[in-house]
Amino acid sequence: MQREITIQTNGQGLYEFTREATRFVSDSGIDTGVLTVFVRHTSCSMIIQENADPDVQRDLHEFFARLVPENMNWLRHTSEGPDDMPAHIKAALTQVSLSIPVAGSAMLLGTWQGIYLFEHRRRPHSRKVVFHLSR
Repeated sequence: MQREITIQTNGQGLYEFTREATRFVSDSGIDTGVLTVFVRHTSCSMIIQENADPDVQRDLHEFFARLVPENMNWLRHTSEGPDDMPAHIKAALTQVSLSIPVAGSAMLLGTWQGIYLFEHRRRPHSRKVVFHLSR
């Protein structure tokens, strides 16, 4: 079973979409399997991270901004703006695909785990995410 969703972003940051994944798994009728989540872009990524304390998301965003700053004057891929190549680097350091076990028609996430799109670009985007659930 497969479905594509669109996540609207308002610039850099983490956008939780655990509810959408939960709904997809529960609607699938599949009791046991693996959910693959894949983002169809090269300047954003996905992570599973704590969803109880918003400071975690803010600190992660700040860490990556310091790790891969926008002012690296040696970058060549700059035609789409100063945030573009740093966005590609951040995506390369994280993941564009996640695998999550499913049992009892539910994802086996931990108590405080949520699924996030990690937007690395400053301007808003429409991001396509594919859910694929297999037995």
